[in-house]
Parts: sequence; structure tokens; C-alpha cells
Amino acid sequence: MNSTQVSDVAILMGSKSDLETMRPAAQVLQKLGLRVAVRVLSAHRTPEQAAAFVREATAQGTKVFICGAGGAAHLAGAVAAHTLRPVIGIPVGGGSLGGLDALLSTVMMPPGMPVATVAIGGAENAGLLAAQIIAVGDQDLAAKVAAEREARRKKVLDSDAEVRAQFP
Repeated sequence: MNSTQVSDVAILMGSKSDLETMRPAAQVLQKLGLRVAVRVLSAHRTPEQAAAFVREATAQGTKVFICGAGGAAHLAGAVAAHTLRPVIGIPVGGGSLGGLDALLSTVMMPPGMPVATVAIGGAENAGLLAAQIIAVGDQDLAAKVAAEREARRKKVLDSDAEVRAQFP
């Protein structure tokens, strides 16, 4: 039984409460025309389902996994254990340490089990990084990523002109 939608990027989160943190990754990927699967699967509470999803998604051609989790934050590492595809970890802020515990858990992977890690709550950058990884082999996507970066550059320059105009 196939329960995995075909996607370019799979976004996993350990809890539904992480959705608003993770949403910017899905939004930027969809804006760039990539297919995205979004799931709630826990490294600790649903380990069998998480592993099965990762194996099935990999077999169906998912190119990059983005994983967000707070606290112990082992989801990205658990995903990396079941695929050779790139895995990007997003430490989710919160708790008594403000996400620092999640950052350290995500970034401190053992040798041979790499997980790229973005800033606490850095879902938008995770989405852009996933797109850049895929764009290595896709010229059309590379052009879209370049256009996105140019739009962001232009926005800063427009803001600069606005501010400078206030202080002639």
C-alpha cells in the first residue's frame, strides 16, 4: 500500500505544534515549483512509521528531507539513518533552553551520519538550501533560485534607497 505522495522534498516534524515553524520551508519550495510532502512523524513515538516513510519516499525519488524537532531533536538523525539522501535539520525553538538543546542535538551527529543544520527556526533557509541542492542537477530550478535571490537583493536595495531618502 502506497501512503507516500511523490515529492521532491519531504518535510517531517515531530509534532503538529511544529507546523508554523516548518511552514516557510514548504512555502518557499512550492514557490520554486517543487513538489512537497509534509508529515508529522516522531523519531521516538512513531519510529517504525517514520523509518517506513523515509524508505518509501527515497524509493519514490524524494531528493531531500527536511526535519524539524524541538527538545532532544533526534528526528533528522533518525531520518538520516534510513536514507542516503541529504537531510537538513531545523532545530525548533522553545522549552527552557529556547531551542539551544534542539540545535545541539541536531548538529552533533556522529561521523558518517551527516545532517546539514540551519538556525533555530530557520525553515525558510532550509527550504532554500534544499532547492539549491536539487538545482545542482536542474538548470531550470537553478534559474528560479537565482531569480529568488535577486528579488531578495533588490528588496534590500529598495529599502536602502527608502531609508537614504529620509536622511538626505
